[in-house]
Amino acid sequence: METTDFFVIVGLQPWYTSIGSNCKHIARTLSLTNKVLYINSSLDRRSVLENKGNPDIERHIGVIRSGKGLINQVEDNLWEYYPSRILESINWIPSTWLFQKLNYLNNRRFAEDIKEAVTLMGGGNYYLFNDNEIFRAFYLKQLLNPKAYIYYCRDFLLGVDYWKKHGQAIEPLHIKNADVALANSSYLAGYLKKYNSRSYDIGQGCDTVMFNGRQERIIPKDLACIEGIKIGYVGALNTLRLDLGCLIDIAAARPAWQLVLVGPEDDNFKKSALHEMENVHFLGQKPLADLASYIAGFDVCLNPQRINDVTIGNYPLKIDEYLNMGKPVVATRTETMAMFESYTYLADKPADYVALIERALREDSPENKERRITFASEHTWKNSVAKMLEALAGLG
Repeated sequence: METTDFFVIVGLQPWYTSIGSNCKHIARTLSLTNKVLYINSSLDRRSVLENKGNPDIERHIGVIRSGKGLINQVEDNLWEYYPSRILESINWIPSTWLFQKLNYLNNRRFAEDIKEAVTLMGGGNYYLFNDNEIFRAFYLKQLLNPKAYIYYCRDFLLGVDYWKKHGQAIEPLHIKNADVALANSSYLAGYLKKYNSRSYDIGQGCDTVMFNGRQERIIPKDLACIEGIKIGYVGALNTLRLDLGCLIDIAAARPAWQLVLVGPEDDNFKKSALHEMENVHFLGQKPLADLASYIAGFDVCLNPQRINDVTIGNYPLKIDEYLNMGKPVVATRTETMAMFESYTYLADKPADYVALIERALREDSPENKERRITFASEHTWKNSVAKMLEALAGLG
């Protein structure tokens, strides 16, 4: 394929999301050699009614009402577009057959927005990349007739009730219909291959410039003031994905260790016994640009992942971020984590964590730090996108 191809990207996260996003990294990497149009998530009636006061929703509504700023150049070769058509909130419908009838109408509205955005970009044929949006993009291939349609799976969404309700019947058809199906882990690629032989594991990228363990860091004040061995976690504190009991057990078993948690909490974390423990420190959500400095202050990094339908196949990006910072890592063993076996300490069960943390502290060395950085530095978005372009070139 030519390096001047045009890509249109749709998905679950708008460009203005404040959290890290695979899709945004892919868009940025593609834009180094291609024109990229990033379509923000459409608003639906429920989100408009229930998210009053949300600055992102209000900004989107303001753009729609004014008709100004629908399309904006955000970086070289990269534009974002605000869809103006409001979609119907239909997931409550019990019948999947009826849901799909109404979903087609939502898809038509979304497709009209995309057509208008492409026209504003000067028109032309393009590749349509869908970041895990099962419903609102289901009919886009037939409505837009792109050069090729790419379905990207980075999470097993059917493990979540919202997506499972209609997605069990719809996602397999979606995958089958794609010209190319891509995943960021071997587990998810195996899932895709059940329905589409043109399925590929393109791996995961990491920002190796931001997370660079060879760079000197100033440890943030709220972390530097904590004395003792710091065992840390960076990311959303969500009990769907994290083993809350495991963290409580670690803090209870070793009171001299300081358990430091950086990220927003769900309600279960907010109510948990961790808040009553003197050696546990909640530092809250931090800007993405500051996370490497927090990781730099940890002695050992954790990912005490729960094993369930949602997490079993995911690629935890934080592992690459930790390793690129040169840090010893203790994490839950999964199929995806097997590729990190020689560079991390993998727990088969929660009770293994304390002993593995002790081993990680004992075995840490400058040589092991360098091994970790060298290994993780190969996991770049450039390499991941190159695999995607290779898969597209194979279409002929």
